Order: sequence, then structure tokens, then C-alpha cells
Amino acid sequence: MLVLITYDVNTEDAAGRKRLRQAARLCVNYGQRVQNSVFECSLDAAQCKMVRARLLDIIDKEKDSLRLYYLGNNYSGRIEHFGAKVSYDPEGTLMV
Repeated sequence: MLVLITYDVNTEDAAGRKRLRQAARLCVNYGQRVQNSVFECSLDAAQCKMVRARLLDIIDKEKDSLRLYYLGNNYSGRIEHFGAKVSYDPEGTLMV
């Protein structure tokens, strides 16, 4: 299923900057960064549960925000892209 993961981490202190790096490092292992703190991730149910739990361990619920949008398997008609960055196929090969 396609999951859109977005987060907003308070980076006013060193701990916040560390949380931001940790969240990004985790998300980049499971999907494609489409904007600074927005990732499109193709996950199965077990991966989704694990990524969600790990992100909840990283963020500070008093200072940060985490949102997950579950687009499911029939997501292609739900995504429109406009602008400079070329779109990609989440089911295709990820180049690392």
C-alpha cells in the first residue's frame, strides 16, 4: 500500500535537529522523498506498523507533528503532480 508520511519537527535546539535527521533517515529507507519532510512509501502492513512505531519513538509529541496518509493499493488516480520535479513510479525500482 502507498503511505504518505509527513512530519514537522521543531529544530530550535540540537535535540530537534537530531530528531529531524533520524526521521528523515528512517523514511528514506522505505520510500521516496517528494518534498523536504514528505515521503511516499510503498509498504506492506508489517512494515507500515514498524515504521509508524519507530517514528513515534523519534518525535517529541509536545513539539513535533507526524501525519500518515494511507492511500492504499489503488492510489494512482489519487495523485496529481505539477511542477519541476519529475514524478516517479512508487512500485518501480528505487535507485539508491
